[in-house]
Amino acid sequence: MRVKVDKSSDALYFRLDESRIVESEEVRSGVILDYDQNERVVGVEFLNISSRANPEELSGINFQSV
Repeated sequence: MRVKVDKSSDALYFRLDESRIVESEEVRSGVILDYDQNERVVGVEFLNISSRANPEELSGINFQSV
């Protein structure tokens, strides 16, 4: 899994695996899902991330495993 914060496009992207993306869909305003050929979600992008989180929150993302 990869997590990328792109300051120039003001986006946060979670790439779940490296399958080829064949379709993307904006499921809510500013939330885009990327699908592979089997219609599985392989990526999630959040646009306008600066309005959703402050820079300190984005610089230290915490992962929790349950």
